[in-house]
Amino acid sequence: MDEAAFEQQISELLVEMQKFPDLEKKKLEHVGAAAANQHEKLRQSVASLQNSLDYLRLSIKYLAFDLEATKRENCILRKMLEEGEV
Repeated sequence: MDEAAFEQQISELLVEMQKFPDLEKKKLEHVGAAAANQHEKLRQSVASLQNSLDYLRLSIKYLAFDLEATKRENCILRKMLEEGEV
């Protein structure tokens, strides 16, 4: 279920809750508020996880670049040693 569908269902639920007696309405409002709060926390957690994954991908790219540069430098230094230039 995507976020828009969830929001739509919450809105429909709130409209239906208005038809209940006051005592039942308060109980359901508490449950609805808790569900909305949990949904927001979950959304924030997913966003945080996405940011962490983006950072991890970027870090891996930098590490791969650094590894390739180190391999090239190593190759150049080996050739220099073989030729007696160092």
